[in-house]
Amino acid sequence: MAAIETIGIASIIISGLTIAIGSVGPAIGEAWALSRALSAIAQQPDEANVITRTLFVGLAMVESTAIYCFVISIILIFSNPFWNYVIR
Repeated sequence: MAAIETIGIASIIISGLTIAIGSVGPAIGEAWALSRALSAIAQQPDEANVITRTLFVGLAMVESTAIYCFVISIILIFSNPFWNYVIR
């Protein structure tokens, strides 16, 4: 197998693993944060606006981890820097 084929196969496998592993953590974190926020709203309904606003900011920060993993996988698939070394 040529070196460029090996790099292509490794890039696809690693990008798949990046998405798979990088999405599990944020999904669990978001579910945990949502359940905590719902229980907090159930205990203190007057503070629902503050809790909801804080929840959305926290969810955006947690979701950024999954977005970074997605960007890394796209870079590995479409513009892998290691292909330049093989083509030379």
